[in-house]
Amino acid sequence: MLFRVNIYLLGIGISVAGVASANDSVVVKKDARLDLLTAKQIAMNKRLSMMTPNGMYKGFRIQVISTSRRDDAFKVRADLISQFPDQKTYVVFQSPSFKVRIGNFLKKEEAEKLKAQLNKLYPNGVYIVDDGIEYTLKEEDEIITQ
Repeated sequence: MLFRVNIYLLGIGISVAGVASANDSVVVKKDARLDLLTAKQIAMNKRLSMMTPNGMYKGFRIQVISTSRRDDAFKVRADLISQFPDQKTYVVFQSPSFKVRIGNFLKKEEAEKLKAQLNKLYPNGVYIVDDGIEYTLKEEDEIITQ
């Protein structure tokens, strides 16, 4: 038993002496493709942080009217479609109200521009709301964090 302890202690002593005399520098050779992979993962994480659980992007729309009358909501929607054909319009039913919203904006500043035009046509209660928007990011689009 004493012999085993001496051999064990001798082994530890040799290991410690080897570590103490070792060079303190570590050389890591990294594949350059890891940087590219890391950059792609960062971009993907930023895009995913911009999305809602149902797959839409977090953005802004302009709410033009909230009414309990369905006919009024669809009349306002028809007016918006004729005056702003380049913007998509939506009628959202949240009991007991029909809400008419327009636009798909990633940046609030873009929504502010359209809101200024809409305030002239609908002076009562036009405002910007956070909403899930329909948007397809293009490769050249800047990743936006809100």
